[in-house]
Amino acid sequence: MKTSTILRPLGVVYGIVTGIRNLMYDCGVIKSNKFNTPVISIGNITVGGTGKTPHTEYVARLLKRDHKIAVLSRGYGRKSRGFVSYTPGTPATIIGDEPFQIANKFPDIRVAVDEKRVHGINTLLNSEKYDAILLDDAFQHRKVTPSLNILLVDYNRNIMDDYMLPAGRLREWPNNRKRADIIIVTKCPQNIKGDEMDRIAKQLSTSAEQKVFFSYIKYGVPYLMGGNSTLNLENLNRDDSIILLAGIASPVQMQNYIRQYSDNIELLEYGDHHNFSVSDLNRLEETVSKYCSKNRYIITTEKDAARLNSMNLADHIRQNIYVLPIEAAFIKDGTIFDNCIIEHLNR
Repeated sequence: MKTSTILRPLGVVYGIVTGIRNLMYDCGVIKSNKFNTPVISIGNITVGGTGKTPHTEYVARLLKRDHKIAVLSRGYGRKSRGFVSYTPGTPATIIGDEPFQIANKFPDIRVAVDEKRVHGINTLLNSEKYDAILLDDAFQHRKVTPSLNILLVDYNRNIMDDYMLPAGRLREWPNNRKRADIIIVTKCPQNIKGDEMDRIAKQLSTSAEQKVFFSYIKYGVPYLMGGNSTLNLENLNRDDSIILLAGIASPVQMQNYIRQYSDNIELLEYGDHHNFSVSDLNRLEETVSKYCSKNRYIITTEKDAARLNSMNLADHIRQNIYVLPIEAAFIKDGTIFDNCIIEHLNR
């Protein structure tokens, strides 16, 4: 794994600071809050996307059948502060793109944001009774002791081979994976071999009680942003023009997926949670105008669509933007994972 040797000493310093912080929580010097209501945390210890939102959605989809739940996020990138609960019409700029995405997918689940998770949980519990609260991206938020802690590890960037910031992407030492009750290795190839899964599970697991699962990203049928029509990728010609618009941590998997259906792909890549500007939209229009093909499509992510939908887009742009939905799916043992979550609530 490529990294800067010069930056590694800074990573050690960063690791010492976060290590002291974790030790103070472990020893009770800094208070961590527990709740009578089950609190399920889904997060990581790295910078960059490990698939937190799709896995939060997976657990939400599983539990909402028989339980009343709420989802609480920090609301990264939002232009607001404090506790905000989503109501129809709340823009992504106020609640954040990922909570906006979850709220629109699950209108029967309450979605809220608060940078102070303890305050957010108390606010939710003081207003209604919930069977469980899901914390999106809270593995490192030590002020809350979750009743179930789920750690996500990117298959393509194993934490055991990574380095501390700024040399690598780790936000704390890999040994802190011991706090997890469940580890999910995400973004795996669907054809991953059983012996490789066994090797990784043995490498990551810190105890016999800690369970390790493997998941992959499952793509759905692209749908028109703000519309009802869909795009059947299998009906595309190999020379149809595809413009991928992605403001996510890594668009590589998405790009490889679309490459199965078209040879004519151009990627417009931006940073994670990117707030699109007028110049970005001008760049998009210029890119679209380059392709005189009758069949040209703009494909973006659900997270980017949350921000794009409220922008002043030209009609010929808006009418050609398709959103590629994703879900988390398990390579094997998905039923065992489901039972782990359900039994946790029943206990």
